[in-house]
Amino acid sequence: MQLSAFSVQLSGKRAQSRGQLSTVNCQLQSGVTTLLVVAFMGVFTLIMGALVGYVLEQAKYGRALHAREEALSIAESGLEYFKWHVAHNTAIREDGTGLQPSYSYAVNDPEGGELGSANITASAKMQCGRVQWIDVGSEGVSNADARFKRTLAARYMRPAVAEYAFVTDSGVWYASNVTGPVHGNSVVRMDGTNNSTVSSKLGEDEFWCTSSFGCSPSRWEDGVFGNGPGSALWQFPVGEINFATMIADTAPLQGYANADGLYLSPIRVYLDGIAQGSQFSSVGGSESKGFHIVFNSDGTVTVKRVTSTNSLSSAFDPQTGNLVTDRSDIASETTVGTYSLLSDCALIYSEAKTWISGTVSGKMTVVAADPGSFSPDIILGGTISVSEGNIGYATTDGTTGLTAIAEHAVRFANKVPNDMSIRGVFVAQNGFYGRYFYGYSGTSYNIRNSLTLNGSIISKLRAATWYGSSGFQNRYTTYDRLQAFDPAPFTPSARVDYGYVLWREQ
Repeated sequence: MQLSAFSVQLSGKRAQSRGQLSTVNCQLQSGVTTLLVVAFMGVFTLIMGALVGYVLEQAKYGRALHAREEALSIAESGLEYFKWHVAHNTAIREDGTGLQPSYSYAVNDPEGGELGSANITASAKMQCGRVQWIDVGSEGVSNADARFKRTLAARYMRPAVAEYAFVTDSGVWYASNVTGPVHGNSVVRMDGTNNSTVSSKLGEDEFWCTSSFGCSPSRWEDGVFGNGPGSALWQFPVGEINFATMIADTAPLQGYANADGLYLSPIRVYLDGIAQGSQFSSVGGSESKGFHIVFNSDGTVTVKRVTSTNSLSSAFDPQTGNLVTDRSDIASETTVGTYSLLSDCALIYSEAKTWISGTVSGKMTVVAADPGSFSPDIILGGTISVSEGNIGYATTDGTTGLTAIAEHAVRFANKVPNDMSIRGVFVAQNGFYGRYFYGYSGTSYNIRNSLTLNGSIISKLRAATWYGSSGFQNRYTTYDRLQAFDPAPFTPSARVDYGYVLWREQ
């Protein structure tokens, strides 16, 4: 009996111990659950906090992005406002009268009120007291967030012909490599290579092609046709580039040069309106006399008076179809003086036949025109020393540029380097750019090896530098893109309308 009691007592203690353990286990399980709940709540809080933070940051970024884009639109509105302002104040683009260095323009939403403001700055590039272009900056600020500003810069001007490698008013036939845009107001036959657009005013089947353009039998052709591989870039019809409005009148240029530039009258030289040296016998109105302008690499210009030329009979003029006596080679000349032009009026106006050569420094423009009945040419080459016939630039970073405008033709002389190199924008206002056919003359300069041009050719009549048995056998033409938007003063315009070029964000 005692054993049984002991056993029962022992069993009771064990039961009590088990109950205590069960209670402890429940308490432990409850604590772990609490810790897990707390841990999960912490993780959830962290995730939700990160998610809310991300959403808030995205919303903040969206507002900032909206403000930035709105600021850009406001800056564009500022540029458009300035264009409108100048269109209603034409004196600004003529001589700068009324141009302010800064403007402020509030941009409004008709439904939402004021969006922000554009702060506009403007500065004009002047030459001889005339505006060449206006550089405009527009800083857009949005009322949504003034911290995010956007600034646009553009140049307000009429597009210059320097944007093209060639512009011709008559039909033209290219058989060589051309780098840069080409345009013709008449037909363009392209048998060479082109890496840019070739355009014509004529449309499909609008040109009656004869043997003069290599068509046998004669047939109708498109405004642009030929065997060149770049036909994907041919465009026709397109709007014309009007030669009549390109240079309506050279008389104003004469006045600007006479007042502030270099003016070569037939009997005297004037610099900034002041007579230089003594009067000399007239070199105007003559094919055998004129001026030789030599560009010096230090920025000065040497003027020589051409007193006689060599006479070469039986030269063929491709424009008239006649044999003529050519007087493009200088026989004798006398130095008149060396002059420094002011950078704010780098314009030379010559009232005589004009030869140009040398190394140009800075931006310069030469005009050869006569207010009377004589229409002078600009002659390339023809110098007494053949090697001096090239035209180069002192720098090739865009700070140097030449524009040569002839009332009649821009012609290559008979006596030119075997490998000739020229730079500049050459404009034949009423004549042609090219060379006479010297095959009938028996001259040793009849055939030249190469002509390399870096710049632009603007020719009223059909350009011609190679005839199959006379001229330059190899021709390489590359337009100077650095001059397209920063040309020499008074470079002719391709279009009459003003607009923005060099649009960019700063």
